[in-house]
Amino acid sequence: MTVSLADQLLDAQVQFILSELSGDRLAAVVARDVDDVLAVAATMRVADIVDRDSVKEVGRRLVVEIGGSAVVESMTAALSDGIYDMGASDEYLLGDVLDRDAVQALVQHALTLNRLTDRALDRLTESPIVATIASKFVTKIVGDFMQQNRARAEKLPGMSTMLNIGTGAVSKVRGATDRHLDQLLGDAAGKGAMYALKRTNNAIRELIRDAPIEEAALELWDLHANEPIGDLRAYLSKDELREFVLRVHDVVVGARDTEFAGELVDVCIDVFFEAYGDYDVARLLDELGITRDNLVSDITRFAAPVIEAAKAGGVLEGHIRARLEPFFRSDAVAAILSGR
Repeated sequence: MTVSLADQLLDAQVQFILSELSGDRLAAVVARDVDDVLAVAATMRVADIVDRDSVKEVGRRLVVEIGGSAVVESMTAALSDGIYDMGASDEYLLGDVLDRDAVQALVQHALTLNRLTDRALDRLTESPIVATIASKFVTKIVGDFMQQNRARAEKLPGMSTMLNIGTGAVSKVRGATDRHLDQLLGDAAGKGAMYALKRTNNAIRELIRDAPIEEAALELWDLHANEPIGDLRAYLSKDELREFVLRVHDVVVGARDTEFAGELVDVCIDVFFEAYGDYDVARLLDELGITRDNLVSDITRFAAPVIEAAKAGGVLEGHIRARLEPFFRSDAVAAILSGR
């Protein structure tokens, strides 16, 4: 008899829980539970209930495991293609999406980064590769200049013959060839490349400081702002964008497992705790813009179809019963029901 009564109580408990998770009752239950959770959360400081070192450990692990997962890689390429082909890009103007005042403020701030510009230009002059490129560039300019002037001179009557005689004589005396001439120009350009680069850097600095770059940048912005966002596809093909995004992904993935990346995660977590460690959890949720009404609405919206699917075929009922049955079969419950 005692066992039978326990079975009846178990059945009643299971049905009660199922009814709590059904229809309109679900929204009321979720609202009640959210209110209870928020009430408790208002009494708990973030720093008291969450261990900073544990968060750092989890954060490092997630960066390594999730950052290098196949899902992230496949989604990176898929998102690149999806964004490129997004139909909305042809419906909205760039100026409707990005605020012009914000763009102007960004340009103004970029132009004030004198230290960044100066350092970048100075390091540019220290690069041997840059010097080589500058040398070849100067050689090309000088060589083209000489070739153009020779072509013009040869148009004069008798000048072509004179130039050929002169070139032949010089070749015999000095053994000069076009290759030797290029080498000579290259050597001269190489010696002057660093000086030319420094002069160019000074000109760039003056240009940034004195020229109406802000106005020019905003004029360029205005040209694009009145065009559909999709017109930006003219700058990059879908394959080029995907390749670029995947290369950025490779760079990030390659760096994620380094100690520096771990230190970066630690710093971010430290900054968070310094800023919000003294907040109670309810206040933190509010600062994040997560309101009570949104919590109730979102949980109800996403939980309802999951619960209904789990109820099909008695799956949910079976799980609830499996959790509760050990309690109703326990000696303590048997003793209570027997009146002992």
